[in-house]
Amino acid sequence: MTTFAAREAKRHFGRLIDTSQREPVTIEKHGRPVAVVVSKHEYDKMQEQLAEARAWKETEYLLSTEANREALMESIAQHERGEVVEKTMDELRAYED
Repeated sequence: MTTFAAREAKRHFGRLIDTSQREPVTIEKHGRPVAVVVSKHEYDKMQEQLAEARAWKETEYLLSTEANREALMESIAQHERGEVVEKTMDELRAYED
């Protein structure tokens, strides 16, 4: 990862932007890292990964108790029978013991 001093980043902003298209760039102030600049493409990938991680966490929550697992299995069975039941996360949380 390339590092720019804050003053250098300010003076050579175009070079900073160009470098960030290839790799993340750390900005330091008084020798301490204070920011990281990444390309828009890299930022979008990070946001997508974060959304996937949040979705996985919600899935783990749905399977965290026996009541939740049973409710989920019943929902799957209803779906397979052609019965569609929509529930909010609050309604699903109500199954907690």
